[in-house]
This record gives sequence, structure tokens and C-alpha cells, in this order.
Amino acid sequence: MRWKVAILTASDKGAAGEREDTSAQVIRELMEEEIGGEIVEYRVVPDDQDEITAALIEITEYYRPDLIVTTGGTGLGPRDVTPEATERVIERKVPGLAEAMRIGAMHKTRAAMLSRGIAGIRGRTLIINLPGSPKGVQESLMAIIDQLPHALAILTGRETEHV
Repeated sequence: MRWKVAILTASDKGAAGEREDTSAQVIRELMEEEIGGEIVEYRVVPDDQDEITAALIEITEYYRPDLIVTTGGTGLGPRDVTPEATERVIERKVPGLAEAMRIGAMHKTRAAMLSRGIAGIRGRTLIINLPGSPKGVQESLMAIIDQLPHALAILTGRETEHV
């Protein structure tokens, strides 16, 4: 099954063209290789709650992806506002995914407990917040990647039976 995936990076330096977005490259590779994802949109926005919110809404409504994976803006800094922007647009939370990502990543890096990323649903799109570092992206995604196809199948109505 092919999943439509969008990647949204929240980064002031990335949006200004001052930093290469290596975290999004890790997401792209994992989505394509591990779950058969097709990247339908990739966007970089500044660490601004209104811009992140607007991008999530626009991507969800225009591209109708099965999954939006965000990277960046999940830490403790004053400009880390991706979870707050995500909360504005989701209709239902999926706390188990965020919990599993933190727990899984903490086995490798204790600092993973400082990530504030959330996961939730807008319409038939699952939105997952990941940290901004390539290592954080890898560790967080690998903690949940085996459950994503099933979650997306249930959410999109392609599968109605729970395994």
C-alpha cells in the first residue's frame, strides 16, 4: 500500500536558507523505505506558531496526505512552538505515539525526555511531531514505524479490523 506523506520542517535558519535540512532527508528515506511512503509535499517554515498552523491546514486540505511528519520546534526553547501549532489543528490526540517515541528514543538518548512533540488527527490525516535533529528523527521514528501502516490503514478506512 502506498501512503501519501508530507514533511514540514519548522526552522528559522532552514526557512532563511542558512541551514541544510538533513532531518527531512532522514524522514524522506524512512518513509519511502520502511512504509512505502510517497512524499507529496515538503515545506520549510520559520519557528512561528501561526506559520506552522497555516502550513498544517493548507497541506492537510490541499494535498490530503495520510501522514504529515513535522521536524523541529519540539524542544524547550522560546521559539519551539510546533506542538502548540499542531494542537490548534488536530481534532483528536494520539498520545501513545508520542509516548512511544519518547520512551524508544530515551533508550538511546536520555535527552529525548525533553521533546514535547505530540501526535494527532486532522480529518483523515495523522500528524506527528519529531525533534529537529537527524538523530532524534531516526530514534523517534524507529520507535513507532512498525505501527504506522496499521494506524494509517485504520485512519483512512483501508482496514477496519484491528490486529
